[in-house]
Amino acid sequence: MNNPQTVSTTWLADNLGQANVKILDGSFYLPAEQRDANAEYTAQHIPGAQRFNIDVVCAPDSDLPHMFPSGKTFADAVGALGISNDDTVVTYDGGKLTGACRVWWMFRAFGHDKVAVLDGGFTKWQAEGRAVEDTVATPKAASFCADYREDMVRSVEQMLAMIDQGGDRQIIDARGAGRFDGTAAEPRAGLRSGHMPGACNLPYDKLLNEDGTLRSTEQLRALFTDAGVDLERPVVTSCGSGVSAAVLLLGLRTLGHEDNTLYDGSWSEWGSRKDTPVVT
Repeated sequence: MNNPQTVSTTWLADNLGQANVKILDGSFYLPAEQRDANAEYTAQHIPGAQRFNIDVVCAPDSDLPHMFPSGKTFADAVGALGISNDDTVVTYDGGKLTGACRVWWMFRAFGHDKVAVLDGGFTKWQAEGRAVEDTVATPKAASFCADYREDMVRSVEQMLAMIDQGGDRQIIDARGAGRFDGTAAEPRAGLRSGHMPGACNLPYDKLLNEDGTLRSTEQLRALFTDAGVDLERPVVTSCGSGVSAAVLLLGLRTLGHEDNTLYDGSWSEWGSRKDTPVVT
């Protein structure tokens, strides 16, 4: 695998059991979805897959959900899953690629480029009748070195400065249109409704086909362009809590757009503060 952004279910099926291919279930669901990602993983998962829980591998001292951990925390967690820097990592989830893309971006932000998202995820894998298992093996611990790329993640201070100073970087919000324009309530209590000044809106699920696979490059390019995004300029993506925004990053990287980054706190942070401007 020459570092593509996604791999097909066929590719993964052909490479199951390879010692240097490590599979991670990164499923993540909002409370309203009423799904238990850990329980679903325990019940059935792709053979050999380990569970990567973004609510566990995160900053322990933050009031915000699943914020980026320290490099040491990430490296320790990944090493405990039996993953080394020599391994190819494939992430998947049981939803619409959100959790898988968050895990994919975390690996890249911590310096590991040999990582890809399973196109279509566990839903497509199951629909094709591929192998699953309900046993969870304890992996042999490995050594993983994290090399944090701070330019791949943005803080609220950086976002405030960027909006205040203007500049070339665009903001794309991956939430639904109602949440973006302030006509729909946020799923998390206590947050203001609306969006950041100057932001474009491209709901992340528009990037997916009905089977959960990523749309064609031509379709992706049209979606970003129609949303008002200039693909020749840098981008920062945002969403509710820094998860579905990573689906937009997957789409951008698939198009060859590389000057892009993730606002980690996203609306969970922006909408909860008093010093952040909100547009409706």
